[in-house]
This record gives sequence, structure tokens and C-alpha cells, in this order.
Amino acid sequence: MKLLAFCPLKQIPGTDDTGDIDMKIGYFITMTFSAFLLFSVVSMAPAWAAKSWGVSNEEKAVFTGLVVDITCELTGNCPVDCGDGQRQLGLKTDDQGTILVSKNLTLYTGATEELKSFCGKLVEVDGLFTENRGVRFFQVQKMRPPGGSWQKATLFHNSWAAEHDTKPRKAKRWYRKDPRIQTIIERDGYLGLGSAEDEKFFNK
Repeated sequence: MKLLAFCPLKQIPGTDDTGDIDMKIGYFITMTFSAFLLFSVVSMAPAWAAKSWGVSNEEKAVFTGLVVDITCELTGNCPVDCGDGQRQLGLKTDDQGTILVSKNLTLYTGATEELKSFCGKLVEVDGLFTENRGVRFFQVQKMRPPGGSWQKATLFHNSWAAEHDTKPRKAKRWYRKDPRIQTIIERDGYLGLGSAEDEKFFNK
């Protein structure tokens, strides 16, 4: 009964303040047990479920792998730190071989920015597999060190925002403002054929 002194009981419909205390205790126990069951179900559910992108042969997956430099794995050319952001990275697994991680959550970018800090380390990933003509790719949506906290795979646009002195939310369409892309468009046009061909095409 001492426990109940610290747990105010809600008045039950159909009773007054002098109603049956046993009914109130029963109501309290039922509500507490229901809350416990709800908490247990939520706690047991996955911390994250990959979101569908509607791509071909899409398959949601959560697995752990060792972050490796793909070029190093294929050729033996292995710079330190997996190329420090200049190499395509992948995940070497015990049961699925080496998986090419080709995408993150940011438009028109790969996953190197997300994985480079895990070079040579294990990382758990949550995302989507897709396959085209027998070639299988993986898009990472969240990652974490084994047993650690999940982190969204948006590190590229966060890094781009910091580098270009803007807010991350304004960097989602980074490709419209990136100086490297603007330089290429000025040189080659939007079609890659020069500004004259652009003018003909867009003025049809």
C-alpha cells in the first residue's frame, strides 16, 4: 500500500471519491500492466526500418560488415584510410561477400562520406538492396558501430553545408549550387555538348 501513496489513482467512471478502493486498485494494476506491455512491444521493435524508394528488385536489409576500399580489394592498391574519401567503399561480410555501397540519403551522391570514418572497422547498416542485370547494389539509410546509436546517412550534405557556409536543410539540393558543377555546366553546357547545342535543344 505504500507504493500507492506515490501513485495518484484516476477516478473511475461510475464511482465517487469514496468508491470501492479494490476497484480502483484493480484499475490501476490493469492500466500499469497495459502500459508495460506497450513499452515492451515498442522496445522489441526495430529501431529503424528502411524506407522504400520504389526501385527495381528492392529488398530491405540490416546487416554488419567491414568497411573496405573496393579498388584496394580488387587491385591491391591500398592507400591509407581507404583513400580518405576519394575511393568507392563497400562492406565485406561473412555470408554475402563484398557488397558495393553505392548510395546514401542525399540526391546524386554516393556513400563514401558516410562510410569513410569506419574504414577498416565493422559497421551495422540499414537500407535497401537493388539489383539490375545481375549487379547488386546497396543504399545505406542509417548506420552505426555495432551496439552504438543509429545515424542517418546524410553526412554528405551536412559536410557540404559546413564547407560552403550554409545550413544543412539548404544543402539538400546541393548540386544546384556546387561550384564544381557550375564550372562544368559553364564549360560544356547542360547537355555536355556546349552552350550552342543547349540553346538549340531548349528553344525547340
